[in-house]
Amino acid sequence: MTYLHKRIKSFRHAFAGLHTLLRTTPNALIQLMAAIAAMFLGFVLHVSSTEWLALIIVIGLVLGMEAINSALEALADYVCNKEIHPTIKKAKDLAAAGVLIAALAALAVGIVIFLPKIIQALS
Repeated sequence: MTYLHKRIKSFRHAFAGLHTLLRTTPNALIQLMAAIAAMFLGFVLHVSSTEWLALIIVIGLVLGMEAINSALEALADYVCNKEIHPTIKKAKDLAAAGVLIAALAALAVGIVIFLPKIIQALS
């Protein structure tokens, strides 16, 4: 298999993972809807290039963390046959905390970017 074919195959796996994430993880759909809403607000409120960069980074961070969290949960559930094990619970809780931290950072970025623009538009 040539180098190019291997790269194409790796992208196919990545897109299959993205499809799986959005099809099987309700939180990822909620996060995607929030990202779409943020992008819509960005267009409506004419955010700057720097603000767009911040939005893109935190959107990618949240969705990426959700993908990693979902992968860890799937592996953990497989390994322990969905039985509760203290170490597995700890790992799953820590991964979920990572998503929460990223989501709170994204919320803070959204507030910093959008709140002044909304207040200005209303006054």
